[in-house]
Amino acid sequence: MEPRLSLITLGVTDLARATAFYEALGWPRKVRDAQGVAFFQLGGLGLSLYPRADLAQDAGVAVQAQPSQGFTLAYNTRSRDEVDAVLAAAEVAGGRITQPAQDAVWGGYHGHFADPEGFLWEIAWNPGFTLAADGSLSLPD
Repeated sequence: MEPRLSLITLGVTDLARATAFYEALGWPRKVRDAQGVAFFQLGGLGLSLYPRADLAQDAGVAVQAQPSQGFTLAYNTRSRDEVDAVLAAAEVAGGRITQPAQDAVWGGYHGHFADPEGFLWEIAWNPGFTLAADGSLSLPD
């Protein structure tokens, strides 16, 4: 198995609301003719929004009321100031700030928000991580 992710699917309770949130952030929606799912292109990765009950059925598991808090989705920025700007944009679009931006123990700057479905996002500037022009992340050795 190659070390990569192709698509992240979030199981949502309100597909229209979740889709509107990510569109309000300016994310490019793709495959618009697909019924019952929304797709977004994120550089070389795709994000899909799919009804939570359908996702559970597809995976053969019981439906859970809330998304897992055992992970966060992360968006790394090119500058410290961009962290504040992205958090503000997420809040305007309908997200809820769960942790305002602050200095991080690892030397960067970060904050967190929950999207309208409750999925946690970390917005971070890490001076040790390089972002290419297309937004792809290069981790140091």
